[in-house]
Amino acid sequence: MSTGKRRSNFIVQGSLLAAAGILVRMIGMIYRVPLTAIIGTEGNGYYTSAFSIYSLLLILSSYSMPTAISRIVSGNRARGRYRNTERLLQTAFLYATLVGALMCALLWFGADRIAELLRKPYCSFVLRALAPTVWIMAYLGILRGYFQGSGNMVPTALSQILEQILNAVISVLAAGILFHRGETANLLYSDTEYSYAFGAAGGALGTGAGAFAAFLFFIFLYLSQRRYFRRKVRRDAGRADSYGSISFVLGATMLPILLSSTVYNISAVIDDYLFGNIMTRLGQAQQIVSQWGVFGEYHILFNIPVALANALSSSLIPSLTRAVEEHSRRDTVSRVRYSIRFTMLIALPSTVGLCVLAAPICRMLFPGKSVELLIRLTRVGTLAVLFYSLSTISNAILQGLGHLQLPLRNALLALLLHVLVLPLLLFTGMGIYAVVLSNIIFALLMCLLNQASIHRHVRYRQEMVKTFLYPLTASLLMGGAAFTAYKGIAILLGGRAAGRLGSAVSLIPAVLLAVLVYFAVLLRLRAFTSEDLDNMPMGGRLKRFVRT
Repeated sequence: MSTGKRRSNFIVQGSLLAAAGILVRMIGMIYRVPLTAIIGTEGNGYYTSAFSIYSLLLILSSYSMPTAISRIVSGNRARGRYRNTERLLQTAFLYATLVGALMCALLWFGADRIAELLRKPYCSFVLRALAPTVWIMAYLGILRGYFQGSGNMVPTALSQILEQILNAVISVLAAGILFHRGETANLLYSDTEYSYAFGAAGGALGTGAGAFAAFLFFIFLYLSQRRYFRRKVRRDAGRADSYGSISFVLGATMLPILLSSTVYNISAVIDDYLFGNIMTRLGQAQQIVSQWGVFGEYHILFNIPVALANALSSSLIPSLTRAVEEHSRRDTVSRVRYSIRFTMLIALPSTVGLCVLAAPICRMLFPGKSVELLIRLTRVGTLAVLFYSLSTISNAILQGLGHLQLPLRNALLALLLHVLVLPLLLFTGMGIYAVVLSNIIFALLMCLLNQASIHRHVRYRQEMVKTFLYPLTASLLMGGAAFTAYKGIAILLGGRAAGRLGSAVSLIPAVLLAVLVYFAVLLRLRAFTSEDLDNMPMGGRLKRFVRT
């Protein structure tokens, strides 16, 4: 493959994952609408809390696996060491078996104790429903990492879509069935929470069903390519490393990523614990589950644009590792520069758009109830989209450069500030807003620390005007146009604008106008050069609009 093609391939592959990520998040957002309607705000509170714990255990069992495996496989491929790759997979599957079983048991048998600590006793039903999924995801992470390290993001993209579709169908069906079972339990035990908890547990069952389907998909794909892979192994005349050496390399690669990811994501569990206990101390225990449920709805909206940064980072790490292995400073700097630029081209308009269109988005997705708190929370929390996107891609850059300990150190410092700030904000009576604001502070500090580390080790300066100023200018003009269009249509619709249909009618033209204005302003500012477009997805089609 030519140098130019390799330089742009990581963006193309990242775009593929980003497109899949958007589709997955869209499916997730769509199915969460009927799911939330079934289980209610209280059920969504249990669901969100359980997923915070599940995500933390997932990190410990398998979250670092795709990144670590892809990084090592990419390095092995650059040196033609296929026998080491085979031994790596064998070692990783043994690890996944042991650690996956341990985390599954911890989640199943520790569910009651964890739920009590979070001040949500009924959350234990959801935790147990998620327990088997932790084990399945451990194996799934290995296979995704192997194909990503091979430079092929298509299997990961397809598996994510398959996983989410099945997740959506099973979640809604199981939630409806179990919610009605919970209503029977409410009558039997003179309670009101069993229906919400059972419904949320049904929603969690879909996660396991989707993960299992994706795992079967990868097994089939791996077996279909195994003959080709074995032929590469037989042709590898190099000396294979011992299993002990490979285990050491795998552990040394995984541990910093694991610790960094744990610190980066444990804030959600800490938030849940501090929020529940401080709100109880303030005499507002009755608001814990419902406000946390609204926070979960906010996260549905927040996660869609952040998925782009996650997808691009998955593609960036193996390609950046390959550039470092080949001692190509030009490719290294190019990948760093364009990954940050591409992330900002998405994160900035997403931040502005979510802020100005929060009202119609929330009313369209969650009709039939008061969404004023959700609208305010979304507006306050839109900056988190920007900072989490940038901190995610900067984490991936440092990992791809081989500085695995730096994201961990930066995350620890940011977490320390986060833990100090959150209780202070909660004791001022801010409620759930305190959680959102402290998360913004956490992500902002991560951005600043990561960017300083990248600058120190790569020794280059990001182009501030093209990367930040031009997209920000276009985003602000886009936001003004979108808000004006939405308000104008809402005035014409009158009282009908508050419903789901009215919100959709006012939102869709505003979004279409926003996209047109955003790219028109960028092109007017000449924000793209011919080389920029060559390194961007679908850049060739935009060339005709660029004046040279």
